[in-house]
Amino acid sequence: MMKIFGHKNPDTDTITSAIVLAELQNALGNAATAYRLGNLNKETAFVLDYFQVEAPDLLTEVTEDDTVILVDHNEFAQSVPGIEKATPYMVVDHHRVSGFNSAEPLFFRAEPVGCTATVLYKMYTENKVEIKPSIAGLMASAIVSDTLLFKSPTCTEQDQEVCLKLAQIANIDIESYGLELLKAGTDLSDLSVAELLRIDAKVFTMNGISVEVAQISTVDIGSVMERQGDIEVVINNIITEKSLDLFICVITDVMNSNSQAIVLGNRTDLVETAFATTLENNSAFLPGVVSRKKQIVPPLEKASI
Repeated sequence: MMKIFGHKNPDTDTITSAIVLAELQNALGNAATAYRLGNLNKETAFVLDYFQVEAPDLLTEVTEDDTVILVDHNEFAQSVPGIEKATPYMVVDHHRVSGFNSAEPLFFRAEPVGCTATVLYKMYTENKVEIKPSIAGLMASAIVSDTLLFKSPTCTEQDQEVCLKLAQIANIDIESYGLELLKAGTDLSDLSVAELLRIDAKVFTMNGISVEVAQISTVDIGSVMERQGDIEVVINNIITEKSLDLFICVITDVMNSNSQAIVLGNRTDLVETAFATTLENNSAFLPGVVSRKKQIVPPLEKASI
């Protein structure tokens, strides 16, 4: 039985992709089970409830006895403990390829699109496997989430075309449903600061520099910035705990496509260089920046050289 999972601090794409690919593998005669590497966020919980799909079980580690499929990530730092020991069977992703090693050949598919679900749609059609309405709904939701309803610069024509086809299969109006989905993920009122910083966070190694980028989606940047002092206390604790050189908390306005960053660590100069800005009170406004994958990580990597 193969274990399929996405990255830590799971978002909608990573959870739904594990479910969707497990469905495909089982349809092809390959026994597989979807797992998650953390708690569901509110957006993902909304999606699973809407399409009446059960959440995957929590996976805390893998061993040398496990055969695994990675979705929506390929960097071991973002994966489950023990990943170096497991046998990788397949990777399906839409991010950069970094630090991935395997002792044996495997199926590796990473495409420059806005969402893993877009790649999975192709895999279903290539294998001539029917997409159930609930599975179509999960994939459409992932594309809406990752592309901010087609407004993110990561969104490609393929993403939008695939999403509209999936919405038809799922029998949803993508505009109204998409707005409902995005708003479901922006209710932050009952979350602690530590929970806010775990909603969507990834660790990257950039030329020997350890960087964590956490992203918080909201419709009101100001309400999150009111908690800046408390956020900085928790960030500093994370920096110490993980021996990070840099932590960036990106607070993204999903309606107006701008972000405010809170930046701490001993390499804050990378942010100032990458975005041609000057930090004031450990913060900077990043107009038009909404995508970690395309607008945050690449300029930081360039600045780290």
